[in-house]
Amino acid sequence: MDTQSLAASSKATALQQVWASPLYRGATLALFLSGVGVSASLPQIVVFLVKELGTSLPVAGLYYLTGLAAPVAGYLVGNYSDRTGHRLGLFRLCAMAGALGWAGFAVSNAPWIPFVIGAVVLGFSGSATSQLFTAIHDDLSRNTSGANESVVAIVRIALTAGWVVGPFLGTWLAAETSLRAMFWATSICFLAQIIPLGTLRVSANPRPRASHATGLGTSTRWSEMLPLLAFTGLYVLVYAGEPIKYGFLLLYMEEHLGIDPGVRGAVIGTQPLIELLLMPFSVMLARRIGTLWLMCIAAAFGVVANLCFAMWPSAIGMFAGQVLMGGVWGLYMVLGLIVAQRLLPNAVATASAIFMSSSALASALGGGIGGVGVAYLGLPNVFYIPAAFSLVAVIGLAVMARRGIIR
Repeated sequence: MDTQSLAASSKATALQQVWASPLYRGATLALFLSGVGVSASLPQIVVFLVKELGTSLPVAGLYYLTGLAAPVAGYLVGNYSDRTGHRLGLFRLCAMAGALGWAGFAVSNAPWIPFVIGAVVLGFSGSATSQLFTAIHDDLSRNTSGANESVVAIVRIALTAGWVVGPFLGTWLAAETSLRAMFWATSICFLAQIIPLGTLRVSANPRPRASHATGLGTSTRWSEMLPLLAFTGLYVLVYAGEPIKYGFLLLYMEEHLGIDPGVRGAVIGTQPLIELLLMPFSVMLARRIGTLWLMCIAAAFGVVANLCFAMWPSAIGMFAGQVLMGGVWGLYMVLGLIVAQRLLPNAVATASAIFMSSSALASALGGGIGGVGVAYLGLPNVFYIPAAFSLVAVIGLAVMARRGIIR
């Protein structure tokens, strides 16, 4: 059988596994609902704080700093999950926390309330996703099929698909009803995540007993987490370019380049389209090239993409940058979690939670630095900042790949 046929066969096997398993099938639907809910609400938070609660624009922009609490919450949930093995139970609790948090947004009548909710409640709700992926990892680890990573890719695509659909639905619902109604809809999405998984339980893999060889006991030592933390830090550097891009790219195209609204919308929609086209092939490419080397190449795409935004002042330059950014996230969205779990194999819940919650940290970092950067550098020079971040990530990932951190 030729390589192409083998790839097709592997893909079919992965799809069959997802369809046949109540866990994988339920997780796919749950993550789609999560993606729809979060992506519908996040772009509207600043608008809500300014128009509904009367805050100033600079104060409203500070909301995204609440994401700094997410990695701490993620570590606490993940560590507890690794010690107890309560994967889906914690998923349900975190999903309920998300439902309560977004309902709190909908009834907020003072500016400080969303800030407290974002820092405390929603910090924990983000761990629902990582607990689902940990449960999937536990189940797949007992299955020797070569399609295991492809199963993760398919489930991960559902989350990305939700992020593609959500912004449109959120904008439409807010316009047709109100921002508060849109937050209620997000709350319902979070609560609805629980339904597809019903009362399923997944038994966690037994952890190795403490030994001098592994140094693992009831919790993971920080020294064993250093590769994971290094990799996550490099991922944060690449991701930090996203809030900078979404904060200023539309403004740049409208006010500086004079690009028509329809073309601007097409530019923004190019990235998720490329992501969805590339994600099904990411695992196959990683097997051929090497996972970390492929992620190094993807980070290099990020460098070139941001240079296109900064140095190619035309619609074609914007499309080129977005195509390259689609290449970045079409690979990172699938492979990032797989790498994180491999770097801490005896504490996959902790690894998943730290990695998945790092996007909130990256948003806070990118939003803060982007705001300062645009004030000093202006448009389009602010895009040199994420290009530099991605270049550091290229170097770091190349070092990890050369050292053979993972296979």
